[in-house]
Order: sequence, then structure tokens, then C-alpha cells
Amino acid sequence: MTGESSGAPGALVLFSGGQDSSTCLAWALDRFDHVETLGFDYGQRHRVELECRTAVREGLANLNPAWRQRLGEDHTVGLAALGEISNTSLTRDVAIEMTDAGLPNTFVPGRNIVFLTFAAALAYRRGLKHIVAGMCETDYSGYPDCRDDTIKALQVALNLGMDTRFVLHTPLMFIDKAETWAMTERLGGEALVDLIRDESHSCYLGDRATKHDWGYGCGTCPACDLRAAGWRRYRGG
Repeated sequence: MTGESSGAPGALVLFSGGQDSSTCLAWALDRFDHVETLGFDYGQRHRVELECRTAVREGLANLNPAWRQRLGEDHTVGLAALGEISNTSLTRDVAIEMTDAGLPNTFVPGRNIVFLTFAAALAYRRGLKHIVAGMCETDYSGYPDCRDDTIKALQVALNLGMDTRFVLHTPLMFIDKAETWAMTERLGGEALVDLIRDESHSCYLGDRATKHDWGYGCGTCPACDLRAAGWRRYRGG
């Protein structure tokens, strides 16, 4: 296990139940005295990820007594309107493919901006200064709302609009999936690697029936491709 709590004000982690957000939750538990989690139900095809959140939270608490003490309340916010206005392969039963705009149709326009805005509103009410999210511009599909510039601009806008001093943390921003697995090992050893591999969910098609050496998933969607490739590099395969 790494480090001790910073003693800083508490954190809110955007926690979908996927690999990245699970790693970010462990990262936050390693640093802050009090950590709450927030998930969003926006009608995503892979909403099975929301069902994985409980097992990941419980697993993290069981791995480290200090993490158990720091892990606070879990929140879920329904954002059905986001799914209703989005025409994407994550919110519609259509094939995953590239669009004329050069982005995959898994891109849900405005999703991360909406997520972080709601997270800030909740953090404001809960008295939490730090907001942690798993956006990454290294191993990603070109989503513009995953870029570091977007997150920095949004932090400025949220602090101006709420007259506060939130800090948006994106610990995975400049690392790839192999390095994310390595971070997981540094945070909690093989036990944490096993937990996130087996209990988190990243597959866009919501496949929890097919298990691979890197976890559950269809094995063919972009999310599975990224996760599998990162696992092979991490394991030196």
C-alpha cells in the first residue's frame, strides 16, 4: 500500500464501476480522509457497470482497514435526459463505428461536462473540495471532453460559477492502460489488481458472461480492446 492520507478536505470520486474509475477510487482512498462516490445512470447500454460498483467498493474496503474507514457514502444520479437526447452507440442499440466527424459513435456529447457539473453541485452540498475522475487523453478514443484542457477549463468555470475552490483531479490523464494497471499494483498489490480485473466493468456491450485474462467483456468493442492491450503490456505479453 502507498502513502498516508493527506488530511485534506474530503473527495468525491466519479465512480462508474469501470477499470479507470475503480483505480481512481483506490487512488483517492490512499490520499484523502473521507471519500464519497458518485455514479450516473443515463440509460447507457452497459449499465451493468452500475451493478459492479457495490462489489468494487466492498472489495476496496476489505483490502485495507484505513480505506474502509475513509470510504463514505455512495450516490447515484439519474440522467435519463442525457441518454434521450444522445444518438450514440452507448445510448442506442446500434453498431459501434466511426462517424463523419472523425469520432467513434461511442462519444456521448457533453457527458463528462454534465457529469462534472453535477459532481460539483453534489460536492458543494457535501462540503467536499476535491473531485476525482478517470478522464485520460493517452489511451482514449479521441473524446474531446477527456482532454486535459477541457478539464482545466471546466475547473475554472465551476469555481467561478459556484464561487468556491474545487480541485479536479485526473490521475490517469497522461498514462496509458498498462500504466493504469501498474498504478493499481502500486496502490494495493496483486489483490487490488485481481479485484479490479474481476469486479470492474469496461465493455461497451455490457458482456459479463465472457471472462478473459484481463476481465469480463465481449473482447471486440473499443473498450475491451484498450483494456486487453493494456493488460498484455502490463504483464509483458
